[in-house]
Amino acid sequence: MNATVIPEAITAPRGRDLRDARADRLFRWILTATVVFVLVALASAALSMLWGGRHALQMQGLSFFYSSEWNPVENKYGALAPIYGTLVTALIAMLIAVPVSYGIAFFLTEVSPRWLRGPIGTAIELLAGIPSIIYGMWGLFVLVPVMTEYGTPWLNDHLGTLPLIGPMFQGPPLGIGLLTAGFVLAIMVIPFISSVMREVFLTVPTRLKESAYALGSTKWEVSWDIVLPYTRSAVIGGIFLGLGRALGETMAVAFVVGNTVRLSPSLLEPGTTIAALIANDFGEATETYRSALLLLGFVLFIVTFIVLAIARLMLAQLSRKEGN
Repeated sequence: MNATVIPEAITAPRGRDLRDARADRLFRWILTATVVFVLVALASAALSMLWGGRHALQMQGLSFFYSSEWNPVENKYGALAPIYGTLVTALIAMLIAVPVSYGIAFFLTEVSPRWLRGPIGTAIELLAGIPSIIYGMWGLFVLVPVMTEYGTPWLNDHLGTLPLIGPMFQGPPLGIGLLTAGFVLAIMVIPFISSVMREVFLTVPTRLKESAYALGSTKWEVSWDIVLPYTRSAVIGGIFLGLGRALGETMAVAFVVGNTVRLSPSLLEPGTTIAALIANDFGEATETYRSALLLLGFVLFIVTFIVLAIARLMLAQLSRKEGN
């Protein structure tokens, strides 16, 4: 009797082990397939834009990437002005959004009363869900008149006469321009950056902050000397997440940037970005013009990739320093 029971007791676990091994291999294959799918989709998107822009690249050569002339009538295309507008508006957005997001995150985690943290946090999260076209309409009907009436004249009078930076703040009181677009972008990315900062600030051990307060540190000293160094890597990651969003934003920028392909040092004059130019002109573009726009999309892909690669390198370097 025991001779028949013992083999069953031995073979049952072996059968389960075989099924578990097969299930584990299937799970690994599924995970590998998802990663391969994402990589293939990413590569196909980049290659399709490059292939679609081959006619413009053959016609313009490498001058496409550094020329500022953009004249579809004469089939002359240079991407420098849209690239400049994309980088400048994103930089303006980061200069505004990063300190504001830091202040919001530190206020919610250290200063705000507990009963107020929930409503403010919810309101900020709701801002992230607002469609970009709403931000664009708000910028066009609210921010542009304010810039026309008050912002541009004030900047012309007070900053336009300064050496070096003066030309950046000289321009007609149109309201639309790179500065206005950057301000709208800043409002759009603040919810993303502040949410990341708030979550990572909550990971700072309470004993570190309480020890600093016990030694007489102010809230500013705690935020600068304790909270920020402890969460530096995650904060940088959140900033570059917002920067990636700002580089690719389309509709909100198209409403307020002016949509003029020109290279000007003034932040108050109309300009354009890569995404806005593609969105505005792609539907009615001729074959050659469409090829130039596709090549411009490939340029935006490369710019975004470079920015994210720089972020990864910075985070890796910080991790090595913290490890040492």
